[in-house]
Amino acid sequence: MTDMSTRRRGEVTKVSNWRPLLIALLVAGAFFMENLDGTVIATALPQMAVSFGARPVDLNIGMSAYLLTLGVFIPISGWISDRFGARVVFTTAVVIFTLASVLCGFANGVGSFVAMRILQGIGGAMMVPVGRLVVLNNTPKDQLISAIATITWPALVAPILGPPLGGFITDHATWRWIFFLNLPLGMLAFVFALMLIPQTKNDARPPFDWTGFVISGFGLASLTYGLELIGRPDPVWLEAWTYVIVGFVLLAAAVFHFRRTEHPLIELVGLKHSTFAITISGGSLFRVAIGAVPFLLPLMFQVGFGLSAFHAGMLTLAVFAGNLAMKPATTPILRRFGFKPVLVVNGILNAIFIAACALFSPDTSLWFVIPVLFIGGMCRSMHFTALNTIAFADIPPQQMTGANTVFSTAFQVTMGMGIAVGAIGIRLGQAISAPLGMNGIIAIEFRLAFVMLGIIALLAVVDCLPLDPKAGDNVSRKPKPAAKKAA
Repeated sequence: MTDMSTRRRGEVTKVSNWRPLLIALLVAGAFFMENLDGTVIATALPQMAVSFGARPVDLNIGMSAYLLTLGVFIPISGWISDRFGARVVFTTAVVIFTLASVLCGFANGVGSFVAMRILQGIGGAMMVPVGRLVVLNNTPKDQLISAIATITWPALVAPILGPPLGGFITDHATWRWIFFLNLPLGMLAFVFALMLIPQTKNDARPPFDWTGFVISGFGLASLTYGLELIGRPDPVWLEAWTYVIVGFVLLAAAVFHFRRTEHPLIELVGLKHSTFAITISGGSLFRVAIGAVPFLLPLMFQVGFGLSAFHAGMLTLAVFAGNLAMKPATTPILRRFGFKPVLVVNGILNAIFIAACALFSPDTSLWFVIPVLFIGGMCRSMHFTALNTIAFADIPPQQMTGANTVFSTAFQVTMGMGIAVGAIGIRLGQAISAPLGMNGIIAIEFRLAFVMLGIIALLAVVDCLPLDPKAGDNVSRKPKPAAKKAA
């Protein structure tokens, strides 16, 4: 009898040890759906336009509506999670996102498509930050690196896989399957969410901060839309920059409000921790730089070098391969060297390999291109996981919701800024290539843009230099083995 009860206790322990990983895998799958849907329709727009009897440019509003909705509703995710519970909010978000995705596939006009993309954005805005919060609240500190590494890969992989996957589905089936494929994934996510995610709810019932919601919502929407306009092939610069400036002004007003109101929509107290603050300041510069790479690389290969879309897509998959290859080594490296050395050394390497893309030309050997992209992908993955983990290393449980909301909002804005900064880099490259006497160099505007991104990535490292050498040790230390009880 004693042996049986001991065996059962061991089985329970194994299940409980696996639970954080299973939750992280579930949330990663949901993140992948959300991130993929933001990029996968880019290559399907011409076929969708034919179905709707519209111009491809008219469907840009579908992408804009999705991104705008994410920006507006992410700030309220923390309040809703505390009010109604993580399981209820996450499962509801999965249902909304999946249902809206299927309805996008059935859309027969621009209006209905845009309406469903807005509904998708509402689901995604709840799904992503609440999912990350569930992982943070249910993962022991000594397992946090592995959990964060699991849930961050979708943000790195989806922008690279999205366009070629959308093109493949469009060429071999119909664009509607881009959205229908989310149905089985969403159903699986819903079932496993009910099984794995605990029902947590905050007993405190603070009033909803309507002022903060309106100011931050309009600010994020204006900024996101302005950045999206800048990223278009032929932007109206005055209109785009007006939206960007108005967005920054409103967000500054929102921060002023959050610091002074009794019950702010977003708690900013987490910024007092240096390990969290660097992921908002320097981390934002890093995300801007790497957010531009999936946008610039295919453009340079296709427009600059004249490669086919398929050939360009296959080359960019080297970045994806590097991301995956680094995952098994991420936790051992962080535990061996610590966060500060990794953030500094890997940050410099990341900047070097981004800037090295400026050395590519139509005659460059694949034996140079593929290793540069592969190692660059490894550096991106390592830095992404290190920043996303150390962000929450010193955040106490009572501040986790607010810190997660700030992080999710900054994450969404800065990754979107990457495309805009990449587009600005191309324009700057065009403007300065003639004065520098570089007009005759093929694709010089793209190559100069990569140099600019490398400089931005290098500036992100400066923020890590003042970090305490032991910063993040509480999550990078190896877990101590449990002591064996005497029989």
